[in-house]
Amino acid sequence: MGIDEYLETARKGLRRLTPREAWAAVSSGAYLVDTRPESQRRRDGEVPGAVVVERNQLEWRLDPLCEARIPEATSPAVRWIVLCDQGYSSSLAAAVLRRIGLAHATDVIGGFQAWRAAGMPSLRLRVPAPPRGPGQGADHL
Repeated sequence: MGIDEYLETARKGLRRLTPREAWAAVSSGAYLVDTRPESQRRRDGEVPGAVVVERNQLEWRLDPLCEARIPEATSPAVRWIVLCDQGYSSSLAAAVLRRIGLAHATDVIGGFQAWRAAGMPSLRLRVPAPPRGPGQGADHL
């Protein structure tokens, strides 16, 4: 199986969200998780209030059973919406989150590029927000 088929399979289990749907979900209590590397966030900007978690630490930070979780990871019922640059790695990440028991995980169609094109809130920080670690809280959107 090549990556395109793997991605298609991963997306079959997701109800992916447009940027506007994702913003509405966040307004209703979901968390937007930005997995883009610092270089992309520095170049393109950030979503105000998004939880920044590097992709290589995502499962550990969002798993409510893991000691390395962030404070928002309180139960498997938390709704996580993963955001990457173009909506590819976020689909794979959301599928993995579902496989570890986070049944409400999904991602943003088109990633941050679609988010920005849709005119959704974003800002450029002089210094991008640091990735979250265990026990570090952050403001919710």
